Amino acid sequence: MTPPHPRHRRALAIPAGMAVAASLALLPGVPASAAEAAPTLSADSTSSTSTSYVVNVRPGHGLPAHVKRAIAEAGGTVVTSYDRIGVIVVHSSNPDFARQVRTVRGVQSAGATRTAPLPSAATTDTGAPKVLSGKEIAAAEAAEGQDPLQGLQWDLPAIKADKAHEKSLGSEKVTVAVIDTGVDDTHPDIAPNFDRDASVNCVSGKPDTTDGAWRPGAAESPHGTHVAGEIAAAKNGVGMTGVAPGVKVSGIKVSNPDGFFYTEAVVCGFMWAAEHGVDVTNNSYYTDPWYFNCKNDPDQKALVEAVTRASRYAEKKGAVNVAAAGNENYDLSSDEITDPSSPNDTTPGDRVVDPSECLDIPTQLPGVVTVAATGAKGLKSSFSNHGLGVVDIAAPGGDSTAYQKPEPPATSGLILGTLPGGKWGYMAGTSMASPHVAGVAALIKSTHPHASPAMVKALLYAQADATACTEPYDIDGDGKVDAVCEGSKNRNGFYGWGMADALDAVTW
Repeated sequence: MTPPHPRHRRALAIPAGMAVAASLALLPGVPASAAEAAPTLSADSTSSTSTSYVVNVRPGHGLPAHVKRAIAEAGGTVVTSYDRIGVIVVHSSNPDFARQVRTVRGVQSAGATRTAPLPSAATTDTGAPKVLSGKEIAAAEAAEGQDPLQGLQWDLPAIKADKAHEKSLGSEKVTVAVIDTGVDDTHPDIAPNFDRDASVNCVSGKPDTTDGAWRPGAAESPHGTHVAGEIAAAKNGVGMTGVAPGVKVSGIKVSNPDGFFYTEAVVCGFMWAAEHGVDVTNNSYYTDPWYFNCKNDPDQKALVEAVTRASRYAEKKGAVNVAAAGNENYDLSSDEITDPSSPNDTTPGDRVVDPSECLDIPTQLPGVVTVAATGAKGLKSSFSNHGLGVVDIAAPGGDSTAYQKPEPPATSGLILGTLPGGKWGYMAGTSMASPHVAGVAALIKSTHPHASPAMVKALLYAQADATACTEPYDIDGDGKVDAVCEGSKNRNGFYGWGMADALDAVTW
């Protein structure tokens, strides 16, 4: 049975309170709870009937004049053009725009990036993180030489990051871009390592370099800030410690105020990373509004093509792209999956898809490192997607303490991270696993500064600790198998090549 899930299924957050029921928000067979916020108008609106499109042409030759004319004749306005990859972002209120433009010579594909007009009328439905109280912060125990909250971070020793830090914290010449909901660079654990030059707001599909535009608004998700802290929270005697506390981290905001990650914003994010010296990108989201984008649909085909071009360009320019596998306990290598959530910006309905033909982007794109989540006992997290040949590697993403309880002094089975406003708190999901791998990749790049993305990925997989399938996998102990793992100890559907290893990253 497919469990229900919130719109941003990478942004899984266990709602406040540590009761088992609250901790099971997205566990198999349990309804997802959602903290609803008031509707917020999108920053990228042009009119109440306008829709955003991507038009894909031959890369590297600029926007052909006849295509530009055809776009205008079809009622389109060019927002921006990424000539190096041949992706054009267009707004139009003509509902027939994509069909008309597809007939133009030189247009390889074109499609709407959403099913709702600008602005979207959706509400935010990601769960709230559990914020650490002052009392909990004061009670936290840490060993000598550790940051005050490090004792709560069971995830660091799970990938040997604590041992790695004795040898290296990573290089300040390495930058990890958090392509996400925005990063609060004023946080005391993030500010020392923040790379302003590599940060931007890409929500409209066109870079906004206004100072602070990369930050989340007061009513927006803290997700990106949490992810940034997991990667590179400074080892500075304050708060927590990131996996790679000596590297730089940047914020590339691609989520609009409603919480949607639309194609034009994601393309902009990858292109900005490519052109600004980013070494690793973390992608803890899926590109809305389609959970799976089917290439036999002309609109969805265009979205796959646009994001593929952008992610490949980023890798060509030196970035390792890391992405979360997702939180629905799907087998991404199965013959079919029932997707009940698409399109998520209007009215979703059940559809059966073949995940080898209908892709979760950027997670399933060529060259992207796909990360599954594990809990405090090292088992696949109850919610984590899996799939032989799809999952590349595993890392801590948290789980309910009812399923996987950490050893003291840690008290929560979730993942500690930074939150806007100088706070810290717990979240869980493959969203939290992916930044652990991004941090390890940054440590590898720090150790091997001249390594290509292909070499960094090869080392990442070679250094991973092989982890055998969990058989039978009955995470809730009810006597029923909750997921089936296929493959060998050295590579399987639950853990890929194994658990990420930060110590090997700084010693190999």
